[in-house]
Amino acid sequence: MSDTRATGAAASGAVAGVAATTGAGLAVADDLHGVVRLGVLRFEGVSVRATANDPAPDGAAGLGVSAEAEARVALVRAMYRRFGIDPTRTRPSSESLWRRVRRGLPWPRINTLVDACNACSLVTQLPFGLYDLDRITGPVELRRGGEGDEYAGIGKPVVHLGGRPALYDAAGPFGNPTSDSARTMITPDAVRALLVVYAPRPVPAGDLKSVLELSAARVLEASGGAETGRWIIPSG
Repeated sequence: MSDTRATGAAASGAVAGVAATTGAGLAVADDLHGVVRLGVLRFEGVSVRATANDPAPDGAAGLGVSAEAEARVALVRAMYRRFGIDPTRTRPSSESLWRRVRRGLPWPRINTLVDACNACSLVTQLPFGLYDLDRITGPVELRRGGEGDEYAGIGKPVVHLGGRPALYDAAGPFGNPTSDSARTMITPDAVRALLVVYAPRPVPAGDLKSVLELSAARVLEASGGAETGRWIIPSG
């Protein structure tokens, strides 16, 4: 495990917030420090309601992509290339959402928490991950997958991770900037959640702080509960 642990205003010590939920800290492997910075939010006491049968909103629920957010598309693609991933073949989740909107396809409705996360990913044009904390065990690290590493995806039989960055806990890999795992996905049974923003390193820390502020507000509006941790990793 790398020595770079979660830090931020919400934590009273170097690993105080995340340690309380995952059993230790959240780290980024040293070889990824110059490529990606994680924005992390922790929520407790959320109430998640399925929305698949809700009336479809007009367009993408009035969501749009600003010029500032649009400029991040190239940065995210560059981040993927540094990961060793062709972003035209394996698209960042944020760009996939925007392409869906531009094509006039129906906005995906899953549940209140996932829908809020998708909305934030669209308007900020940064990949997001959302995970059920009660399905995460032990320390969490973003690192490159080993040969043969994989997991069952959400709506995908297998997500292959060899050489590609993914979040790992004591039970194995569970999320990446494109497709998360079925093991830690958010369902209406979730009461605690970990939200992760995968930001290219050139995105200023101040901009990432604003993204976290927006995301926290939307999640709390959609699913209630309380925000109990906020970090940027690495913080420098």
